[in-house]
Amino acid sequence: MHTGLPEGMQLAKECYQLLKNYTEQVDIVLFPPFTHLFAVSGILKNTGMFTGAQNCATESSGAFTGEVSAAMCVSAGANYVLVGHSERRHIFGEDETVLLKKINQALDAELQIIYCFGEQLEQRENGNHFAFIQTQLQTLQHVPETKLNQLILAYEPVWAIGTGKTASPEQAQEIHAYARQWFGNQFSAEAAAQIRILYGGSVKAENAAELLSQPDIDGALVGGASLDSHTFSAIVQAAI
Repeated sequence: MHTGLPEGMQLAKECYQLLKNYTEQVDIVLFPPFTHLFAVSGILKNTGMFTGAQNCATESSGAFTGEVSAAMCVSAGANYVLVGHSERRHIFGEDETVLLKKINQALDAELQIIYCFGEQLEQRENGNHFAFIQTQLQTLQHVPETKLNQLILAYEPVWAIGTGKTASPEQAQEIHAYARQWFGNQFSAEAAAQIRILYGGSVKAENAAELLSQPDIDGALVGGASLDSHTFSAIVQAAI
């Protein structure tokens, strides 16, 4: 929840100018607030960069004041949607039942889904992080195999965001490898090889290259660092 519309449009324009030469090598998606979605998608149209929504509703239409459906996101220009972001889970109390409804809505709207998962400090410190993450990943067992090409995963170690603690590249890689193995067991080895798993724990220009060099980390879900176009550009370039 950052920037007014003029500032958000300016940020999108700056990102495009800095990154327009890299769109053949990296998939670049900007996730503005709903109020900016139509404007930013217009700025990025036919540029090779894409637009995503930060959230979507559990229903397709109806008397749900204040909600925005997946189909509405598409009509405003979105190609992607975030589902299960740590803040949606922990601040707004979205559980796996709610998230599955959102996944199904996004699949029906033919959006690319970035499904977020990750443990909090309590689970990390008591050693239950793998079991906890498995409960989050199990929501995906309901995704039809014919729809797996619409799915991207993103690991968010909530315990390493704003706590002063840091997830090392090795810790991140361990969870990414676990998620990929789970995905292979659930679906197939081919599906596990093809699924992209992003890392979303305080990615910065300074740590992006080391994180992205890990074998099972396929990209970054960038938070606060994306509010500065030059910092975001440096992270994108680290992915090449």
